[in-house]
Amino acid sequence: MLPVLLLAAVTTATLMTPHAGDLGFLLGAIPPLAVLSYGPLATAVLGVGVVVVLNLPGTHLNRPGNTDLLTIAFVAALSVFVSYVRSRRDAQLDTERAIGEAVQRAVMPPLPESVAGIGCAGFYRAAQDGTLVGGDFFDVRAGPNGVRAVMGDVQGHGLSAMATVVSLLGAFREAALDQPDLESVAARMDRRLRVDSAAVRHAELFATGVLLEFSPDARTVRVVACGHPAPVLLRAGQAVDVTVTPGPPLGIGLVGVDPPKEATLALGPGDRLFVASDGVWEARDPAGGFYPLTERLAGLTGTATAALPGAVWADLTRLRYAVRDDATMLVLAPEPPVV
Repeated sequence: MLPVLLLAAVTTATLMTPHAGDLGFLLGAIPPLAVLSYGPLATAVLGVGVVVVLNLPGTHLNRPGNTDLLTIAFVAALSVFVSYVRSRRDAQLDTERAIGEAVQRAVMPPLPESVAGIGCAGFYRAAQDGTLVGGDFFDVRAGPNGVRAVMGDVQGHGLSAMATVVSLLGAFREAALDQPDLESVAARMDRRLRVDSAAVRHAELFATGVLLEFSPDARTVRVVACGHPAPVLLRAGQAVDVTVTPGPPLGIGLVGVDPPKEATLALGPGDRLFVASDGVWEARDPAGGFYPLTERLAGLTGTATAALPGAVWADLTRLRYAVRDDATMLVLAPEPPVV
């Protein structure tokens, strides 16, 4: 609205008093300003309006030199062209964003509210501005051995990491159905990365990951960590780090040689598990300190499962923590069957 308001203000002032003639130079700024907000047609209309106002006798501006008038007309015409180019670029960016959203939905569809009795809530924000995809991923799947969930963080960011994310998610979804334990699922994902890395010279692909498996009665959960931060248990108004012996990251070939150690945790009514990526754990305040996720979660245990990831992100923002990596969160709320 600024170009329109400026044109109206200058025109009104010059019509009311001849002493406002010195404001005429402001009209030359209107077409370039219009480029920032309007399309080529509206920019052209404003440019024509400027030329018309300059030639109205009542505005006392109808005495510019030919050079001045030609200069303003040229600026207006150039502004129309720039506005056309900007509009085309914006349309292309909108198309790319729509494609990014489609890719994101195809690779990681929104989680349902519940998977076989396990309540779910996810949050994902890519590190690179203007992108919707990155190097983090999560998924929750029901299978013959219970509900299995994964969160991972692959090497790299943005579109360059998407091929690795697709491979790992595919390996997890397949292994979650036919592998007898979480160590075997991790080994399958590790093999997938090693095969992909061997096909690309100097690829050296690797990823961290944490796997969870809920028993059919939702009374226990098994956890395997491959270089990834362990979950946080939310229980009775408290937040406690789950103790898991970390295994090697996926993709370096050690998972099959030295399987990660599985930890089994008993669950009670109302217990929830909060899993986050490095982007959340390693967020830093202005003084360089890490975000105390477990401590902050203790004050958010009363938040509903669906709202908890958003509450953590709002807390990060409010406390001015800088997030330099993909930020991903997953809340899993087992609901024991009624007997």
